[in-house]
Amino acid sequence: MTGIETSKAWTDLVAVDRPRSIAGLFATDPGRVEKLTLSIGDLVIDLSKNLIDDHVVAMLLAVAEVADAEAAIGRLLDGSVVNLTEGRAAGHAVLRRPAGTRGMVDGVDMAPEVHGVLARMRSFVGDVHSGRRRGATGHRLTSIVNIGIGGSDLGPRMAYEALRPHHVEGMRCRFVSNVDPADLEDCLSDLDPASTLFVVASKTFTTAETLANARVARNWIVGALGEKAVASHFVAVSTNAAAVRNFGIADDEMFPFWDWVGGRYSLPSAIGLSLMLGVGSDAFDQMRAGMHLIDEAVRSTPAHSNAAVMMALVGIWNRNVLGCVSKAVLPYSHDLRRFPAYLQQLDMESNGKSTRLDGSPAPYETGPIVWGEPGTNSQHAFVQLIHQGTSIVPVDFIGFAEPADGMSPVGGPDDVRHRTLFLNMLAQSRALAFGRSRDEVPAGPFADHRVFAGNRPSTVIVARRLSPSVLGQLVALYEHIVHVQGVIWGINSFDQFGVELGKEMALDLADAGPNDRGTDPSTHSLLRWYHGSSSGSDGG
Repeated sequence: MTGIETSKAWTDLVAVDRPRSIAGLFATDPGRVEKLTLSIGDLVIDLSKNLIDDHVVAMLLAVAEVADAEAAIGRLLDGSVVNLTEGRAAGHAVLRRPAGTRGMVDGVDMAPEVHGVLARMRSFVGDVHSGRRRGATGHRLTSIVNIGIGGSDLGPRMAYEALRPHHVEGMRCRFVSNVDPADLEDCLSDLDPASTLFVVASKTFTTAETLANARVARNWIVGALGEKAVASHFVAVSTNAAAVRNFGIADDEMFPFWDWVGGRYSLPSAIGLSLMLGVGSDAFDQMRAGMHLIDEAVRSTPAHSNAAVMMALVGIWNRNVLGCVSKAVLPYSHDLRRFPAYLQQLDMESNGKSTRLDGSPAPYETGPIVWGEPGTNSQHAFVQLIHQGTSIVPVDFIGFAEPADGMSPVGGPDDVRHRTLFLNMLAQSRALAFGRSRDEVPAGPFADHRVFAGNRPSTVIVARRLSPSVLGQLVALYEHIVHVQGVIWGINSFDQFGVELGKEMALDLADAGPNDRGTDPSTHSLLRWYHGSSSGSDGG
């Protein structure tokens, strides 16, 4: 494959003299902040504390042009086949298009089907909220338990927590994903079966972890309310009507989605049913509208002023030129505490690839390791390493000028704390960039330990407040960042074969006895230990 690495744009980029000092870049370019601050939707993005200058930006834009990134964005949003290894479109943008517009997926207008499912979801949610839809004993359904894993859990869970001020009064949502029995047991410990509704979210309705938990939940309902209660206390989000029916869920209680919706992109589909039950259809639709706003902005904005493209290019620079292995995402928002975990799947499952589209090995580094926690908690944990460790970790900071929708108004009791939160974020970004020299440290023993080298890159993303629309904008922004980087690296961001091998081996091991030598020596030894320990012996 003739990839990006053979282009003059790429060879010039990786050979360029790197800017040496973020502080020096500010000192020599008074207009730096204005040039490197971009707006998209309600988001303002400051790239100025990255180790880039005008020359680097020009070379990065040349790489994007060689990769034809703008055309790739168009193909994605037009519903063309972009998932080449599986021969289908990645049509998640259609899920958030407004009613009355076309949504093409591989040449077929899927908008009527998408909006038909959304209408069914809204109707169902309205019935549950009003009490028209009740449990088997006539109790209102006030506890929603989403059983899923991966994209069927991370998206709805993250968004439900992020939209806390919009939680529907009298409703509570919980999310179960881990096949560890402790997860479901903890979830159900204080719930009443008579008022609990389970949403089983699995595209194929064969996902091992999800089905194992769903069967236990089914037994919990049957044990308390009888077999006939299953139909009143379970709905499914799936494409496998036969399997759903066999579980005891009627066809009209199954909310479908499509094989062109990847799990990590499925939040605005029926996978978001639990979220809609938790926050209401209006907030859900506002989130979808925020996603669409970003889709249209990314499609129509030239690369040099396109926030998604520029953030993608800065990520390419950090990964492929500066050699940064990981990236931290630090939202200065308690409600966004699951956003880094959501982005882990989005980025690492999409671009954690070493094979290019034609099967050749990638001759350069691809997706970074993504991790993070909310500020200010992170400042009292791992931020030490980011400031003074031997590895350079670029950071995306996310913050808001005001408390989230529905929280204390300006002048209320939370104002001082929120101002402290925002100023802490700004201070961290400033400290990473500019550090503290030996001359600035008071004289005394161990003064060298108080020196901060600085010159550590960060991006700051701000918005007025965390609303449903802004949440959707953040999600869509990072989706486009990941896609553009995948295009440049020549990999497929929309398959995930890497999740399959371990699952296949787990199924093989399920049939392996303690004396089965069909595995490697290490696994065989651990299996023998497990069989001994789980049967009550000491494993010796």
